[in-house]
Amino acid sequence: MEKTLVLLKPDCLEKKVAGQVIGRFEDKGYKIKASKMLMLDNSLLHEHYSHVADLPFFPDIASFMSSQPVLALILEGDQVIQGVRNLLGPTDSNVAPAGTIRGDFGTDKMKNVVHASDGQESAAAEIERFFKPGDIPS
Repeated sequence: MEKTLVLLKPDCLEKKVAGQVIGRFEDKGYKIKASKMLMLDNSLLHEHYSHVADLPFFPDIASFMSSQPVLALILEGDQVIQGVRNLLGPTDSNVAPAGTIRGDFGTDKMKNVVHASDGQESAAAEIERFFKPGDIPS
């Protein structure tokens, strides 16, 4: 079974839509393999966003993502990576269609409710980044 990392971002928790978002994943048959609430620190944010950490907008991302806790999930299921991304819709909530998570709950490109891994390699790296082996039940 494929696994992916999902982060319910600060705006998701602030809007109190985490249950609805998780419900959409569960309705598609995806299993929550592990979950935990955490505050993201500067070191973890630099590692997670290393591909944009040197760009001028990174401080805005870091400020937003560390403003409140996030809920990290490992979801498991058949083709879960692409399935979750389909449920989310495009990164920019302004162009995400109604019926997608970002289209229904997001505000813009940054406040788009959920981060999800974009491939098997990134899913493995991101799961390792946010979860220790003991955090994941067998």
